[in-house]
Parts: sequence; structure tokens; C-alpha cells
Amino acid sequence: MASSSPSSLLLPLGSSSGKTTKRHGTINVFDKVQGLFDDIAKAAGLPPEDKPRLCDENCEKELENVPMVTTESGLQFKDIKLGQGPSPPVGFQVAANYVAMVPTGQIFDSSLEKGQLYICRVGSDQVIKGLDEGILSMKVGGKRRLYIPGLLAFPKGLTSAPGRPRVAPNSPVVFDVSLEYIPGLEVEEE
Repeated sequence: MASSSPSSLLLPLGSSSGKTTKRHGTINVFDKVQGLFDDIAKAAGLPPEDKPRLCDENCEKELENVPMVTTESGLQFKDIKLGQGPSPPVGFQVAANYVAMVPTGQIFDSSLEKGQLYICRVGSDQVIKGLDEGILSMKVGGKRRLYIPGLLAFPKGLTSAPGRPRVAPNSPVVFDVSLEYIPGLEVEEE
């Protein structure tokens, strides 16, 4: 069952809700993740990150109008593109692309940079809980932004590779994921 209140773990310090009021309606604070990082980088004299992404500038603008879904566990997501294929059964392998970011938008891991699809078995504790939950409800061909609260992310944290941000224990993360196919469940073309 989905709830309407976002997890407080994903809110900026001092915020009481995940929404801010705008002149013509309400927006979710996470709609601006990448834009905020670019503003911070520009103010610090740093160029914005120029790394491959699943969601480009146009996609980011479109996401502003996509409703946020919040699950019972606290996972939040926005569908960038709805898939038309099957959903992965628990225990099956999936082939996906992903871009993993800290909430400021800085990338800490990406299958796109590695140049190969990520293969994992879903529902089998091979990936973090929020990623498992987010992928299990997708359909092949879909693309989704996951806002994963700390308790569903990296309980022990993640050490950073050179030039990458560190993920502190139980801190929220953001994943853009595209579900490419499910080995063994390929749909035959007619």
C-alpha cells in the first residue's frame, strides 16, 4: 500500500515535508536534485558532471510533472518510461542499466560507465533492498528513478572510489534504472 507522505530520511535538514510551495502549485524537493548539484558546482567554479546518464536534461524537466509514488517501505519512485514487457519474478535474473547517485546528483556508480549491463537475481538479497523492490515492480523496457531511503540502501555505507562521493551508512541514495530484459523470459516476436 502506498502512502502519501515521503520518508523523512530523504528531506533536507529543517524540512517538515517533501514538498515546497511554488507560485502555481506544489513541487517535490527531489525533482531538482540534478539542478541543485549543477548550481553548487557552478558556484564552486566546478564544471557539472559530464558522465553518461539514463535521464538527460529533457528527461529531468519531464520528471517534474511525473507523480511520486511512495511505497509502504518508504521507497519512492517516478517512472521515466513505462515498460511493456513482463515484470521479473522473484529469484529470476535481470539485465539492467543503472546510474547510482548521492542525493546531490553526484554519481558514485554506473553500469553505463562500465559499458555493460548489470545482471543480478532480484528478490534474493544480491542488491540493496530499495533497488530490489524498485526493479521487482518494473516491466521490461521501463525506466525509473528510485529515491531510496537509508534503511533500504547501504546500512554499512560505501567507501568511495577515487573521484567519487562516499555513501555514509544509512544515507539515502538515488538510482536511475532501465530494465532491459529478463534472461529466460524473452518475449518471442510475431
